Amino acid sequence: MADHDGKPVLSITELYQGIEQALRGAFPTEIWVAGEVRSFNVSSRGHCYLDLVDPAGAKDAGAPVLKVICWSGRWGRLRAKLDGLGITLDAGLVVRVRGELQLYRARGDISLILSEMDTDALLGNVAAERARVVRALIDDGVFDRNRSIPVPVPPLRVGLVASPGTEGYRDFVGSLAASGMAFRVTVVAAQVQGREAPASVAQAIAVLGRSECDVIAVVRGGGSKADLAAFDTEPVARAIATSPIAVWTGIGHTGDLSVADEVANRAWITPTECAQELARRVDAAWSAGVEAGLRVATGARTQLDRQADRLAHQAATLRSEAQRRIDGHAAALGARATAMAVGARRVVRDAEGAVTDTAIRLSRSSRRRLVTEESQLTQWRRLLAAYDYHRQLERGYTVTRDEDGRVVRSVAGIRAGARLAIQAADGAVRARVEDVSVTRRHGGGDGEHDDEHGGTQR
Repeated sequence: MADHDGKPVLSITELYQGIEQALRGAFPTEIWVAGEVRSFNVSSRGHCYLDLVDPAGAKDAGAPVLKVICWSGRWGRLRAKLDGLGITLDAGLVVRVRGELQLYRARGDISLILSEMDTDALLGNVAAERARVVRALIDDGVFDRNRSIPVPVPPLRVGLVASPGTEGYRDFVGSLAASGMAFRVTVVAAQVQGREAPASVAQAIAVLGRSECDVIAVVRGGGSKADLAAFDTEPVARAIATSPIAVWTGIGHTGDLSVADEVANRAWITPTECAQELARRVDAAWSAGVEAGLRVATGARTQLDRQADRLAHQAATLRSEAQRRIDGHAAALGARATAMAVGARRVVRDAEGAVTDTAIRLSRSSRRRLVTEESQLTQWRRLLAAYDYHRQLERGYTVTRDEDGRVVRSVAGIRAGARLAIQAADGAVRARVEDVSVTRRHGGGDGEHDDEHGGTQR
């Protein structure tokens, strides 16, 4: 095809054919490319897709990107190899890949079809990172710290970092339950595999480190090295190393120990073994306690028997001494009683004589006193008789009382018509007042005289 100037005009197909020829001419064979993984994805059909960028410009959104495709068949073999080496392919990892450049005409993309990955280089990076983590912990003085923390006896309060429902979780909890011991397990769930696992496990350890657990157990069931990669990371290793509570690991593996195992207080190759050791220690503590109790009981019985014998001997001695003292005191009391009886009779005789003399004196004094009192009584009787108003009535006097029975001593207050009772020696007369005359007394000279003239009240 030619344009109006006679120059050739390419179709899209012809353009892409030219590009493909240029690629084959520039890169006739497979090439090696190094780059940092920006994104990583495995499709539902099992194909792996990587986006690689230069490490220097990894954070630059405009940096050139190489799309790498690893078809499912090859990716399955490569993934098995990476897992066996303990390498997790993820963003941020620098890789070296070999493959053929191809143009995908439908989108105009140039991709590298991966045929091989330099696992030796990746393995070196993993080993270097592991060594860096260990060195950092040693330099900070915490690499051996957790191993020096004593585990309380018996370790019944267990903090568990695990993924509930997994095989490792069930093995650990089942072994504790089968022991028959009264374990109290506090579970803090954590992701134990994948990109979020390091932070999740470290956070769970920190939470339990602030609890009242006797020991913290970090467990995970078996898996490939890649599945266990989280336990070689610095966050997990540092969380274990700096925990104020002893941390035991029970990570299902049969190969080399992880960094988490190296810094832990104790490390076991399976969750079951970790749980069984806890049960063994509790059982040992229980047995030791029972044996100590038996020793104490036996010693107590021996001491009680000895004390019983000593007390029996002391009791016999006390009884003998008490009887001797009682006999002595009884003899002394008998002698005192005899002396007191003799003295009492003498005192009684003397007292009888004194009482007789006193009785005679009292009798004489009493008679004299009675005579004197009778004479005095006669005089009082005479005096009382002289003042008895009945005698005055017999001499002709009378006693006048008003209606209320009060003795009338003055005409003041008496009104005409009032009723009076006049008592004489031989009886009483009731009278009614008709007139009231008041007698006034006048004083003068050497004496007084009555004025018979007075007023009359009616």
